[in-house]
Amino acid sequence: MFSEELEKYDWEATTAAIAAKTAADVERAIAASRPGIDDFMALISPAAAPYLEAMARRSRELTRQRFGKTMSMYIPLYITNSCTNSCVYCGFNRHNKMPRVVLTAQEIENECKAIRRLGPFENLLLVTGENPRVAGVEYLEEALRVCRPYFNNLTIEVMPLKAEEYERLTHSGLNGVVCFQETYRRENYKKYHPAGMKSNFEWRVNAFDRMGQAGVHKIGMGVLIGLEDWRTDVTMMARHLLYLRKHYWRTRYSVNFPRMRPSEGHFQPNVVMSDRELAQLTFAFRIFDRDIDISVSTRESPVFRNNIATLGATSMSAGSKTEPGGYYTYPQALEQFAVSDERTPAQVEADLRRAGVEVVWKDWDKIFD
Repeated sequence: MFSEELEKYDWEATTAAIAAKTAADVERAIAASRPGIDDFMALISPAAAPYLEAMARRSRELTRQRFGKTMSMYIPLYITNSCTNSCVYCGFNRHNKMPRVVLTAQEIENECKAIRRLGPFENLLLVTGENPRVAGVEYLEEALRVCRPYFNNLTIEVMPLKAEEYERLTHSGLNGVVCFQETYRRENYKKYHPAGMKSNFEWRVNAFDRMGQAGVHKIGMGVLIGLEDWRTDVTMMARHLLYLRKHYWRTRYSVNFPRMRPSEGHFQPNVVMSDRELAQLTFAFRIFDRDIDISVSTRESPVFRNNIATLGATSMSAGSKTEPGGYYTYPQALEQFAVSDERTPAQVEADLRRAGVEVVWKDWDKIFD
């Protein structure tokens, strides 16, 4: 399990190694034919800041080689905000005084129909809070079966499950799983996740192994930018990705780097990442892993998303609602966090096309299941 692998790496030593990178290290990393973890650390280091244009050119070149001038579109559907966790940064924190909603099968279907009216989406991300009593495997199984006739690709972002539970859901139409480790800094993890299922660091970080063991087609991973030093956190994630690629090489992978946005809990970020730093991280990950899917959500501004679309990102959400039933059943209420890009899917598509990017609404067919 990766929790054992992670013990090999010291947080402070990794932080120091990143800070020690030089301009020469950055130049070697940009030119490397097969970049390693040391190259990745150089690319995200402060020493790489003057090389942002060179990194952008290299990232765009590699993205076009692997993905062409395309952008895969997806949309999230929040089906419950019921949660047993006490994550200090999250609007779904169980201590927040807010209405809790668990959508019924009929309400989920109504949301699917409303999303279909928004645009030709085929990639749906189902999102829940973490409450196995009201939104356990049986509930997820039913939700997948309801959504399957409307979408060709179904991904979930839910509580970590057992390997056999992930495998069970693949028989109900599951294609992918997204899970955010939030931070890899074990000694501070409990500070942000004081109670609930999510407070168990090992159970969460080893969920990716269980996904791989279950044969999940695509695994999405990420850290929450704003909790700990982002350079060290993403280096630990890059190490995690290398580990997963070695052990579960048939699986596809994606990464996402969400920056903290306002939520019901009013948690203030410990670290603030600038747009230039987020761009640097995106370029670094593309140079490090040429085949990785890099996703950018509506947490980011329209200007940033338009620019990064031609330089390294390969998938985007559009028209997102972060509240359960936000498309039809319970509009404009109960959201997990505030979105920054409020453009309609049609507006996002038009802006991407003007930038020379072909929008891909469908990149998976049910027949391949």
